Amino acid sequence: MQTMRKLELYIAASLYGYIAGPDEDLDWLDAGSGGLDYGYREFYDSVDTTLIGNSTYRVALTADKFPYPDKTNYAFTRKTLPPDTDHVRFVSGDIAAFVRTLKNETSSDIWLIGGGQTDTVMLNAGLIDEIILTVFPLVLGGGVSMFSVGDERSLF
Repeated sequence: MQTMRKLELYIAASLYGYIAGPDEDLDWLDAGSGGLDYGYREFYDSVDTTLIGNSTYRVALTADKFPYPDKTNYAFTRKTLPPDTDHVRFVSGDIAAFVRTLKNETSSDIWLIGGGQTDTVMLNAGLIDEIILTVFPLVLGGGVSMFSVGDERSLF
């Protein structure tokens, strides 16, 4: 019997639940980790697919190199689909239906990288199987929330 792939939201947040700073900055992640891995490598090795929202994808592009080159990566956008790249396939339309199809494939689990709008779509569609959350003892004072307005009450 085939088991469904899990969609896992593996994410870090500030004390107020922000996953990025006011300018979508992520520099606080390095400062808040204290050099600890928080199980990242083990988790990373357990997935073969990533899902990322367009805004978060644009932030990932500011790194020296694409951070997930050995995974199958999908970036969601509401805009005109850009051409796929060496590392990313772009998806628009009904992303929840797309993810339902992915979850039924035989493969390793799926990492929902985020951001907040994509997280909310997946939450409201009942597609998130597990949330692995690291809360950094840091107050950002504003930024991008883990879930955007419109999320429903959910208990994990």
